[in-house]
Amino acid sequence: MCTAVTYKTKDFYFGRTLDYDFSYGDEIVITPRGYPFHFRCAGGMQTHYAMIGMAHVAENYPLYYEAANEKGLCMAGLNFVGNAFYGDENENKDNISQFEFIPWILGQCANIREVRELLKKINLVSIAFNENLPVAELHWIISDSDESITVESVRDGVKIYDNPIGTLTNNPSFDKQMFQLNNYMSLSPKMPENHFSNKLPLQAYSRGMGALGLPGDLSSQSRFIRASFVKMNSVSGETENESVSQFFHILGSVDQQRGCCELEKGKYETTIYTCCINACSGMYYYTTYGNHQITAVNMHKENLDGSELIRYAPVQTEQFREQN
Repeated sequence: MCTAVTYKTKDFYFGRTLDYDFSYGDEIVITPRGYPFHFRCAGGMQTHYAMIGMAHVAENYPLYYEAANEKGLCMAGLNFVGNAFYGDENENKDNISQFEFIPWILGQCANIREVRELLKKINLVSIAFNENLPVAELHWIISDSDESITVESVRDGVKIYDNPIGTLTNNPSFDKQMFQLNNYMSLSPKMPENHFSNKLPLQAYSRGMGALGLPGDLSSQSRFIRASFVKMNSVSGETENESVSQFFHILGSVDQQRGCCELEKGKYETTIYTCCINACSGMYYYTTYGNHQITAVNMHKENLDGSELIRYAPVQTEQFREQN
């Protein structure tokens, strides 16, 4: 499935892996300020903040998986199958479908404080984009440089959680993901010490035994724990190259390789792409399963006052640099 994290050095970074068994035809999409959004139940938005992210474009509409706007607010949707619930329209609420949620938030809000105000009236409704794209069951992480929140629409209503760790994966619900961290409070990046028994002469038997006990499987709960531990203990310089490189190493800890997660015979889930957005500069960095070289798209090199989507196809084949 997917993992999203935040990271802060001199600048603020936000990104995710998208893990699935096939691609819808993803593109890096810049939505300029003048692109008109038409919401199914909430009217139109003729002008808004510009944004950049990975999306599937259908009927000239950017179905964003994640994005950041020009003010540095970031948002990603991750699978939440079996738990997500979208209701009927409510005339006293802002009725927004799941595929409209990212542009609805990023188009209007500059920070989490403004997001919290907008969410007071949100009602996520069960409307599919079209007959070929059914309603996706998602929950979301929304972040600025100071804080993160997680939004989940479930049968009990819309839940908004403070997300102090800046990490999100898939099931279970976020409160249960956070609770599981209690089981790993003894994890340490340092070499392990013998706490098993003072009657046994147990000792570390090699170098590199930090984080002993960190789960290594590909379940969403284990990825949440692993990504959170790696992020919270990450050490990086503050230059752009150092920060971006370290960000990809953090998400590399949850990378899914073809063959390790079989959905059915001959059908595997892989990390289709990994992205890192510098929310301060509007630079979108990414790698794909077939291309480990980091590629970048700068939203501020485009005309952000336009009205047409700006689209870049991801580089999908490995780029080799020969040294001799």
